[in-house]
Amino acid sequence: LEEKVALMMDNSQAVERLGIKPYNWWNEALHGVARAGLATVFPQPIGMAASFSPESVYEVFSAVSDEARAKNANYASQGSYARYQGLTMWTPTVNIYRDPRWGRGIETYGEDPYLTSRMGVMVVKGLQGTNDGKYDKLHACAKHFAVHSGPEWNRHSFNVEDLSARDLYETYLPPFEALVKEAKVKEVMCAYNSFEGEPCCDSNRLLTQILRDEWGYKHLVVSDCGAISDFFYKDRHGTHKDAADASASAVINGTDLECGVEYAHLEEAVKRGLITEERINTSLRRLLEARFALGEMDPDSIVAWSKIGIDTVDCDLHRQMALDITRKSMVLDR
Repeated sequence: LEEKVALMMDNSQAVERLGIKPYNWWNEALHGVARAGLATVFPQPIGMAASFSPESVYEVFSAVSDEARAKNANYASQGSYARYQGLTMWTPTVNIYRDPRWGRGIETYGEDPYLTSRMGVMVVKGLQGTNDGKYDKLHACAKHFAVHSGPEWNRHSFNVEDLSARDLYETYLPPFEALVKEAKVKEVMCAYNSFEGEPCCDSNRLLTQILRDEWGYKHLVVSDCGAISDFFYKDRHGTHKDAADASASAVINGTDLECGVEYAHLEEAVKRGLITEERINTSLRRLLEARFALGEMDPDSIVAWSKIGIDTVDCDLHRQMALDITRKSMVLDR
């Protein structure tokens, strides 16, 4: 049980007796491979959205996925498995940009659900690529699920409670549904805020009724970073007693992987009868299936994607692509 729990946090520990390497799930590729040294820098998503060219966005993120694979193979060859070096990219942000005062609006594809859906699908397809016959290229992540569109200052305590069903299904959910059904996204990240009185990472309605039952999603759900802590801090959501209670509830309601440290209390939660080990196994199975699908459990020598050379990073072709999409992002205002 201790080993299982250690695999359910973003900084997953090795299980040497089973040949499982350490793995850090947290990587970013909002507009290029982030925070891991040299990479081609493309325009922010709000700029790429202004191109109104889904085909160009697909080409951009195909290039980004090439660089991500090359960098991962290079780091792995040095025995390095740190944050921002993995194959699970927590991109794209498909929240709807309704208020220009929201500081993270640049991460989105704008205010229109249809345009956001089209762009988001192409981001996922570009990142995840085609299966090479056995392995996925990368895994993308639809975030932040759901109704997470600012304000930023109270995101850890804000409760969305007066949203109409029409606005939910016509404005906020369409991009996520498109990424799940059309793009076959392999990860979904639940949001910090609460929805109808429940933290999004504890929402049975969002994570079970809508995501899994209505849309048929079969893959893993990851928390936003520190979101499980919000469950029990009194100045935040304050809906749970303590870390063990919060962690058990999050897993039961569908959050398989935590970005944070609270899932370390899952062992205690089992002992207290708050969750069964079998339910932990269900989430762990999804996580391990993802790692096997990426070839992360196998030697690089048999994973075709690992043969993408480090010289592809910030190469002339990718620099030209960045220039092209930048030109397409320009708009006239009056």
